[in-house]
Amino acid sequence: MSLPQDNEKRRFVENMFDQIAPRYDLVNRVMTFGIDQRWRRRAVRGLEVGRGDRVIDLGCGTGDLMEEVARTGATPVGADVSFEMMVNGRRRMGHLPFLRADAQQLPFADASFDAAISGFALRNFTSIPDALRETARVLKPGGRLAILEVNVPDSRIRRALFQTHFTRIVPWIGRLFSRGYAYDYLAASTVYLPRFPEFSRQLGELGFDDVRQQILLAAAAEIVTARRADRTGAAADRAWADAS
Repeated sequence: MSLPQDNEKRRFVENMFDQIAPRYDLVNRVMTFGIDQRWRRRAVRGLEVGRGDRVIDLGCGTGDLMEEVARTGATPVGADVSFEMMVNGRRRMGHLPFLRADAQQLPFADASFDAAISGFALRNFTSIPDALRETARVLKPGGRLAILEVNVPDSRIRRALFQTHFTRIVPWIGRLFSRGYAYDYLAASTVYLPRFPEFSRQLGELGFDDVRQQILLAAAAEIVTARRADRTGAAADRAWADAS
């Protein structure tokens, strides 16, 4: 399919998730055989947060990651552009704060959060570099970041299996339970994602260090963790200034 770009992408993503919100969680469980929940728990563990910490969930959707963060004793705040996704989240977890906000323009002061997390949302942001820059701005020095995303395997055999699953099986499941065009998009949208070396470089330029990649399920998914560096050193100072 033809993928949306720039401002068109923001409108497309918002409308698409509004439409698939009622069955989004169900389709996720079916197409990952429930493994996605285990991945979310691992991503939250990578944040190393606990009681008293504030954690922003970027592209929070229905709040699965927020629920896992809350179990640690930390306080999650969810941000998403899809109103209907958050409506469905509030039905299950009305006590948690959901906020309609774009990851590229967060309505929070500098250094407002102890950690940031995102699950399967990175490729839906209009500009990944801008979203990362804004994340760096709202994180405190030393704050942790965890990104859970799909990953295109390097191995030819694994890549063929990955592509079969995402380009054929996932859209079929989407048509069966929800709106097929949305899952055609989600399968194709992996092209938006930077490979880990490029992603690591982008994070480093924005003042993150200790960037690590954890490979999941035969390299079909990944968790990338990083730490917002203390504002010391010329490179970190420049990155912070660019993010502000």
